[in-house]
Amino acid sequence: MKPAQVRMARAALNWSLADLSKAAGVHRNTISNFETGKYGGSEDALAAIERALESAGIEFIAENGGGAGVRLQKP
Repeated sequence: MKPAQVRMARAALNWSLADLSKAAGVHRNTISNFETGKYGGSEDALAAIERALESAGIEFIAENGGGAGVRLQKP
């Protein structure tokens, strides 16, 4: 999971930093610092963020030559 993917996922869900923070149980500053590249994030924090976004319906798309991305899962 890359910082840009977290930003794209939040945008797709229309979530604020506070929304993701609450869903993941991770401080909003940690998420903000990860998204802006100021902090690489701990394995535990990144796993919690990824789980929260996936639980909300986000599917992470791996780097495939066109860049990593996200999409909403089919209902």
